[in-house]
Amino acid sequence: MNKKEIIVEKDKKLVTILQDYGFSFSDVNKMFRNKDVKVDGKAQRENVLVGEGSVVTFFFSDDMLEKKYDIVFENNEAIIVFKKAGIETAGENGLEKLIENAIAVHRLDRNTEGLVVFAKTKLAEQKLLQAFKNKTVHKYYIAEVVGEFAQKEQIFKAYLSKDSENSFVKISDKKKDGSVKIETKVSPIKTGKQSSVVEIELLTGKTHQIRAHLAFLGHAIIGDGKYGKNEDNKKFGATRQKLCCFKMSFDNVGIEGLNGKSFVKNPKWRMY
Repeated sequence: MNKKEIIVEKDKKLVTILQDYGFSFSDVNKMFRNKDVKVDGKAQRENVLVGEGSVVTFFFSDDMLEKKYDIVFENNEAIIVFKKAGIETAGENGLEKLIENAIAVHRLDRNTEGLVVFAKTKLAEQKLLQAFKNKTVHKYYIAEVVGEFAQKEQIFKAYLSKDSENSFVKISDKKKDGSVKIETKVSPIKTGKQSSVVEIELLTGKTHQIRAHLAFLGHAIIGDGKYGKNEDNKKFGATRQKLCCFKMSFDNVGIEGLNGKSFVKNPKWRMY
């Protein structure tokens, strides 16, 4: 059994702290049941809010830690990894800190798994940032959503308003003060009465765009605790959202080994 102590840098829920470290949701619950988690020396069995400066102590076996990423491509300029759900792209506990010389040039939501490209030099960072700006990097997502997605391939247009204080966005059909136009291309792959699997291409890349836009269309992503419904997530037994950036393609991005290349990695839940 291993023992680890960490000092909390900002207020966070206990489950989030442990998941950031690499534990699965089920393993966190097992640790709670076994009284293997302490906050400032007191055993905890619930998802309490832990204050900045508190000491979290936990005990775990080697096989409990999840691997946070898999390397898909790497050279002297860039690295592409498949990020697991439950970890940030950047920040104190993000992949940018875990991967040597990594510089984040785009983001995936914490609970979204999938392909992420990092620069490894300042020059490569400039090239990739320009490529994203020029839209010569293309990202494709796959998601399982609630209900039967009956529409054919279509570009859905709407307006997104951001509530930064609550880390939430709202979608509407009409432009409002402070809103921005969004475009989301959605193609059904497999449809069913209970759920459907769709492919998404972001034509505009805004915070939570896919999650909020699909929910607005009446097809929330299964497992999405923010924009979906709790009753749906319980019905499907989903503890994490079924959304993955499964494909990235690169046109002329100026990085050796990436120009004209595509990388695909499907999530484990894609069982067809």
